[in-house]
Amino acid sequence: MIDGLEVREAHVRTSAENVQPTPLQDVFAVVRDYITLTKPRIISLLLLTTVTTMFVADPAGPPLSIILWTMLGGYLAAGGAGAINHFVDRKRDAHMARTSSRPLVNGRISPTHGLIFGITLGAAAFLQLWLTVNFLAAALAMVGLLGYVFLYTVWLKPITPQNIVIGGSAGAVPPLVGWAAATGSLTLEAAWPFLIIFFWTPPHFWALSLMIKEDYERTGVPMLPVVKGDAETRRQILIYTVVMFVVTLGPFFTGLLGTLYLACALVLGGIFIGLSVVLYRDPDPTRNLRTYLYSLAYLALLFVAMAIDAVA
Repeated sequence: MIDGLEVREAHVRTSAENVQPTPLQDVFAVVRDYITLTKPRIISLLLLTTVTTMFVADPAGPPLSIILWTMLGGYLAAGGAGAINHFVDRKRDAHMARTSSRPLVNGRISPTHGLIFGITLGAAAFLQLWLTVNFLAAALAMVGLLGYVFLYTVWLKPITPQNIVIGGSAGAVPPLVGWAAATGSLTLEAAWPFLIIFFWTPPHFWALSLMIKEDYERTGVPMLPVVKGDAETRRQILIYTVVMFVVTLGPFFTGLLGTLYLACALVLGGIFIGLSVVLYRDPDPTRNLRTYLYSLAYLALLFVAMAIDAVA
């Protein structure tokens, strides 16, 4: 009886493996792989910080067309950077469990096609933002793309554990794009959203790197946990979280935002610091994951609070 069941199960598996995808399914699979190259989950947070900053810069509210064009250009620019990053990192990705199934790693998309795709998206982003928004927004989007590709991925990532501290500045550019799109210029106040993300990036990314330390060890990437150890990484997470918390108070004390934002910054930042303190004292993987996931929610909620305070 058991043998019969095993034979039937094997037959079902073999039959499923022999089913050939339809041409339409092939097209969908290719499209899905190209979308994967753009790193859409990361882009969603970048676009949120871009759009909310637009309302901080212009509390009356930018025209809907400008918001939509800025979002499109932001997606194209960040997607181009992501695709080029896939190309540059493809050999390292092959040795990491988290990235070993990426399209360029297993051959679903050729490296050359992936690179061309990324460059094309970047060029399209620059032209589209220049023509539909303004030149400053387009130029800043390119600063973010080039910074992510060359400053972080190509130069700093393979040589220093401080890679994410300096190279993370590329991820702080989208709010500047939003500010420029909404106003056509940059002021000193535009530095606050940039600085918040700049100091948020290290504790956010180091919490992730603690969870995938073995992957970085295999590829030789000198992330902080690999070079300095887990304890020092947790200490740096706490230090940068405190610094970030202090920076988040700047928009209130300089008059850019009001008491609603201040209350949110205090509560959200206090929780982040509390999680970092607990993680520093107790290196439990569950606490590590909780800190990482909260860091994502924290940034989204803080920037939403900025926008609500500005327009209220």
